[in-house]
Amino acid sequence: MRISRNPSWLSDYQLPYQKYDDIPDSFFAAINKKLDAVQSRQPLVSIVIAAWNEEVNILNCMTSLAGMHTQIPFEIIVVNNNSTDRTQQTLDRLHIRSFFEPVQGAGPARQLGQENALGKYILTADADCFYPPCWVDEMMRVLQQPEVVLVYGRYSFISEKGFPRWKLTVWEVMKDVISEVRHIKRPYFNAYGLSMGYVKEYGLKIGFIKINRRGEDGQLCLDLMPYGKIRQVRSGKARAWTGIRTLQKDGTFFTALSVRLRKELKRFFNNFHSRLPSKA
Repeated sequence: MRISRNPSWLSDYQLPYQKYDDIPDSFFAAINKKLDAVQSRQPLVSIVIAAWNEEVNILNCMTSLAGMHTQIPFEIIVVNNNSTDRTQQTLDRLHIRSFFEPVQGAGPARQLGQENALGKYILTADADCFYPPCWVDEMMRVLQQPEVVLVYGRYSFISEKGFPRWKLTVWEVMKDVISEVRHIKRPYFNAYGLSMGYVKEYGLKIGFIKINRRGEDGQLCLDLMPYGKIRQVRSGKARAWTGIRTLQKDGTFFTALSVRLRKELKRFFNNFHSRLPSKA
């Protein structure tokens, strides 16, 4: 976790483009060369991404995934979740597998992705996030342990004006402490699709929710608990990095922090009681 500044590797993947028309042909040629080099036609892992109106942001994500340092064969699948911008045009120019899901919602999009995945394992990522070169290896190191059916990683925020890195670090430390408490009985509150992995066999058995509702990632985690172990990927170097759009909706840093603290305090004692579904 970085206290004073964003990690240096992020600068390699933060692109200057604001809209589809800004993207030069030379960029697609360069990134496709990298994508061809890292992906496999016989993948062990399928990285599934749901994208809604991410015509430019998806390229930031793709450049970070194209920079993976791993010997594990993987493929990238992006599901266009009924975008109204030029996301599909961007996807059509990338050397990845892409599909279109007309039903709005991350659940339906992730479901379509896993149904078409070739890998034995699924890693889920978000279209507006950045992933360090070790991400696939660190996630799979835990996911391939005996009896593990699902893993989830941690994430950090990219600092911007009004949200300095040291403040975000304090937030993230608090968040990680809370996640350790949650993990004892209710790990599904920690499972976010921006950095999650699971065994495809069980994911297909359960399936994602088919409606436009938040929490499709945590619901899958909850439903998989009877089938095996849920594990955290605690490696700091494997943290996904995301923007602060969700925080900015609340206004200032302290407003966003207070909103989330009140929410966590309200449900804090629920973390000590399990809620386990029956195996189907």
